Amino acid sequence: MTAHTETSTGIDTRKLGMWAFLSSEALFFGALITNYLLFKGRDLQGIHPRELLNIPFTSVSSFVLLMSSLTMVLAHAALTRDNQRAARGWLLATAALGATFVGGQVYEFSNFYKEGMTLSTNPASSSFFVLTGFHGAHVTIGVLLLLSLVGLSFRRGGLTFEHGLNLELVGLYWHFVDIVWIVIFTVVYLIR
Repeated sequence: MTAHTETSTGIDTRKLGMWAFLSSEALFFGALITNYLLFKGRDLQGIHPRELLNIPFTSVSSFVLLMSSLTMVLAHAALTRDNQRAARGWLLATAALGATFVGGQVYEFSNFYKEGMTLSTNPASSSFFVLTGFHGAHVTIGVLLLLSLVGLSFRRGGLTFEHGLNLELVGLYWHFVDIVWIVIFTVVYLIR
């Protein structure tokens, strides 16, 4: 059993490390959002992302991602009650919702490509694809982390308190990805 020390604040070093990582990710996404905003209102040659956005489709996709935060909370709650089976089920549901979101993003990107908007069409399309693509990559990483926890749950003893912190850390990451999407969806899809 690995001993993990607490910081002087009483917070586990792994949790503090996750908060530091998420802080750096907030800066990263802040830079990508700022970059998008620089080109959003400009008159550029070629197709502009706002001409092709399918807000109803992306709204449903966004709802799916936001519901995954609920299933993540339910997974954590199940683990606190030591209900391994329920925790595993909620983790799988969270991963499925995340994968559905990514599938919707792939569908959306392929439609943009068919309409002639690519990464190199203009700076606005480049900033759109980079911002939303990096977010999709973060969701994909989150799905892989969730599936790793499901795999750990099948080990002898299941998800113990030791692995419970792992679930909490993945939960922090997952909620961060959801919050970032709320900001991206608002800035890119809703604000004209």
